[in-house]
Amino acid sequence: MNKHLLAFAIAAAAATGAFAQANDTLAKVKASGEITMGVRDSSGALSYTLGDGKYAGFHYELCQRIIGNVEKAVGKKLTVKYLPVTSQNRIPLVQNGTVDIECGSTTNNAARQKDVAFVLTTYVEEVRIAVKANSGINSLAQLNGKKVATTTGTTSVQLLRKHERAHGVDFNEVFGKDHAESFLLLESGRADAFVMDGQILAGNIATSKNPADYKIVGEVISVEPIAIMIRKDDPAFKKVADDTVRDLMKSGEIAKIYDKWFVQPIPPKNTRVGLPASEATKNAWANPNDKPLEDYLKK
Repeated sequence: MNKHLLAFAIAAAAATGAFAQANDTLAKVKASGEITMGVRDSSGALSYTLGDGKYAGFHYELCQRIIGNVEKAVGKKLTVKYLPVTSQNRIPLVQNGTVDIECGSTTNNAARQKDVAFVLTTYVEEVRIAVKANSGINSLAQLNGKKVATTTGTTSVQLLRKHERAHGVDFNEVFGKDHAESFLLLESGRADAFVMDGQILAGNIATSKNPADYKIVGEVISVEPIAIMIRKDDPAFKKVADDTVRDLMKSGEIAKIYDKWFVQPIPPKNTRVGLPASEATKNAWANPNDKPLEDYLKK
């Protein structure tokens, strides 16, 4: 083999190895000694910031359990890096290998399954409407002619447009770059309502200056499976993650972890989200699955 062919073969082998490692998270984290967790600043009790680079929440804690089992699988202690992600960049950052496991509030749907994979569903969300308590708004129909906030890059954007067409409701959408900014639009009067996952609404209300000034109203706009997100075509890593979550479901411990974040007082202000597990969430725990939103809508 001449030196040009040899150089080409070495480069090809390196590229193949790099590609394989990109889709083999266990090999990647074992080699680097670190794992990167995608976290959210204001995704309700699923994932939120405590400040000073510290995070907390239901999905944050579940991801810590998964990482504990990843360490056992690779036989070494890993340095955990936390990278705040947004609704817009979370999927690309998982795809390109920057984030190894995304522990926020991502809806598992068929379109996203083409780009990423999801761990077993741990939370089933009800999309609702938050308004000021004195607004007089109690339903989706009453949003006609109003300013409605939602967060860029979320499934709620499509839901709102669908309801506009289906029910002849005409409202003006205003967008926050993240959930905290969307809530601020409501809080400051720049929006009349904030449409988002119920637990995100409840979490932002609970940590607001005056929680009694807000309420969650109206019909359930959609039911959505929320799950921890990982790279696609990575069966070994998915098995560790799924097995961790399945064991927590089987033992009943997942219900205790949920209660800790959604029912009990949570840091930093010791406020309560006050959102007991729904029947849909309990059903997901009793029947572990990674089915997309479209399967839930068939029911």
